[in-house]
Amino acid sequence: MNRFIVLLAFLAATVAAAAQELNARVSINRSQVSNTKSGVFEALEQQINRFLNERRWTELQFREAERIQCSFNITVDAYSETDNSFQCTLLVAAVRPVYGSSYTTTTFSMNDKDFNFNFAEFDQLEWRSEQIDNNLTAVLAFWAYYLIAMDLDSFSPMGGTALFNICQDICSAADGLGATGWKAFGDYKNRFALVNDYMDGAMEPLRQFQYDYYRKGLDRMGDNADEARAAVTEAVKLLAAAREAKSMSQLPVIFTDFKRDELVSIYAGHGTSDERTAVYDILFRINPSQNSYWDKIKQ
Repeated sequence: MNRFIVLLAFLAATVAAAAQELNARVSINRSQVSNTKSGVFEALEQQINRFLNERRWTELQFREAERIQCSFNITVDAYSETDNSFQCTLLVAAVRPVYGSSYTTTTFSMNDKDFNFNFAEFDQLEWRSEQIDNNLTAVLAFWAYYLIAMDLDSFSPMGGTALFNICQDICSAADGLGATGWKAFGDYKNRFALVNDYMDGAMEPLRQFQYDYYRKGLDRMGDNADEARAAVTEAVKLLAAAREAKSMSQLPVIFTDFKRDELVSIYAGHGTSDERTAVYDILFRINPSQNSYWDKIKQ
């Protein structure tokens, strides 16, 4: 009996150690589409949930509590029952916990406006990396790997490199599908541009920024807020260096878009005047469209 209990405990520990990487919440907004049956949308949501959450994307060992909290919010802009075609916008985002606190911080968030695919009510979603022939699964797999890679980069310097390489491979293979979002130089914010810029050697400061901002900065806020803020300031300088190295890249802009509230909370009323001014100047140069937020940093 004791041996049986030990075996059960071992199996439970093995299952916990081999949990899937993602804990994704999927939602579909079809308010813009009328006069259609709900079955296909319900099936689509269920299939995407299973596709993202029931698959192990890597050989890494994730415990259940370590699964990456992320969301895939899909807005259906157009749908045709004739050919089962969808034109959608996908808001994809992920968060990670901050050490020693109950706070979670966003590691990535962006609208993918090129989320177009075909899906019928009884279709099953499968992923075969060696045969990419479905744009829906290609897009979902790309973002699954991308979010895991971003999470790894925030815990270890350039820790997500192998998965970003997979993202590049998906882009190359999916380009042959004829769908939008995969072409080189087609759009400064498409999927190809995002991963290509991130892996560009000239953008190495951005990779280092990803680690320094979270591990040297946010994760140490509970121990010494002033030292942690100083580390964030140094990380922001790396963001500026990346912007200068590749001025057309949208990655620094995207980061400041989804980090604006957090950056304000870090600096508004905190730190030295020189520190706040330096950070303000950098953020304004990178993303002047958010200046109403950056102004709060100087106050």
